[in-house]
Amino acid sequence: MMKLFVWDLHGTLEQGNDKVVVDVSNRVLAEHGRSERFTYEDGAKLYGSKWYEYFEWLLPQETYETWSRLQDDCFRTSERDIALQCKWLRPTDHAIDVLSQIAEHQEWHQILVSNTRVANLKIFVDVLGLTGFFPDDARFAVDGHTLDGPATKRDVVRTYLEGRSIQDLVFVGDSPSDMRLTEIAGGTSYLYSHDEFPFRECEADYKIRDLREILKSCQ
Repeated sequence: MMKLFVWDLHGTLEQGNDKVVVDVSNRVLAEHGRSERFTYEDGAKLYGSKWYEYFEWLLPQETYETWSRLQDDCFRTSERDIALQCKWLRPTDHAIDVLSQIAEHQEWHQILVSNTRVANLKIFVDVLGLTGFFPDDARFAVDGHTLDGPATKRDVVRTYLEGRSIQDLVFVGDSPSDMRLTEIAGGTSYLYSHDEFPFRECEADYKIRDLREILKSCQ
């Protein structure tokens, strides 16, 4: 039976990016001559938000244009300074093992769909050692950090399924929107959360803190 695993990246297959976001944001704030700063506690609380929403939270008196400009500079900084981008980043516990076991099944396939930008996604995948699981045609960046992004995860999944004979879908992510991807063509949803973060409020078939749980229920 052809099975497709649809993976989210941030907060699911990686850990540490919540601190990276804080470091990059604070550098950009300094470059803009602003005195406000995020703490790592702020980063943990805001994690999962779009990047401009961090600045909306920190600078509520400003406009969307200002938040968006700061966000754009954050992306440019993270693309330019790989060391800063990768300081805290590492694969989620057991992620490599789970991806490897899925890859061993001839009729199991997996794709990565992320809200980040194309350039950033390539950096993340390379640094995390995930390129072998998600080559160019199996990873998709939807640039979901704007109010009017060009596509959504739902668009990507729907397009990917066209013309393919997939009998079973498995969605793994850390957000309500990831769980709602089952509305496209059914499937099983796994809401993941690292130990230090609470589960997001949404419906899911399974709520897990260990990626190995996916394999137990998929056998």
